[in-house]
Amino acid sequence: MSSLQIKKGASRHSAYDLRDPNAQPVERHTLAVIVDNEAGVLARVIGLFSGRGYNIDSLTVAEVDHAGHRSRITIVTTGTPAVIDQIHAQLERMVPVYAVHDLTAEGPAVERELALFKVGGQGEKRVEALRLADIFRANVVDSTLDSFVFEITGTAQKVDAFADLMRPLGLIEMARTGVAALARGAA
Repeated sequence: MSSLQIKKGASRHSAYDLRDPNAQPVERHTLAVIVDNEAGVLARVIGLFSGRGYNIDSLTVAEVDHAGHRSRITIVTTGTPAVIDQIHAQLERMVPVYAVHDLTAEGPAVERELALFKVGGQGEKRVEALRLADIFRANVVDSTLDSFVFEITGTAQKVDAFADLMRPLGLIEMARTGVAALARGAA
């Protein structure tokens, strides 16, 4: 008798896929949080997520107001609308938080990510890597006889697509910044 060739979670009818069909859908949201730039604030914000079992898909932090000592934390997370509302409300209640913006809910936003790729290769693979980098508008920021380091900026999907094409050509290492985002328009 042959064994069944069934993969875990392979079908919508799998016993491992126990989601309620009437449950609210899980959505991806980008949150921009303006906070005091002082020790421990990032840990408190992240602690809110980890303490409640929420996942962070991407996290970017930088000081944006040197005179006011304020930083902007850009967080990409997923959850049901109720969970996203709860995260938003809990962030607003934190003392070092000045503003919380749900860029996904507030309207159109621009999201970009920076990534560096180290790609090794010789001969045709090297030429193909350069050709693909040109198509993706990636910059060569370092070059040796055995490898290139490419810099690419774009949406997360663009960075993922570039990574997928570089893997068979000799992708050695990759570093990504996470999402940086701003709302579109004057407001």
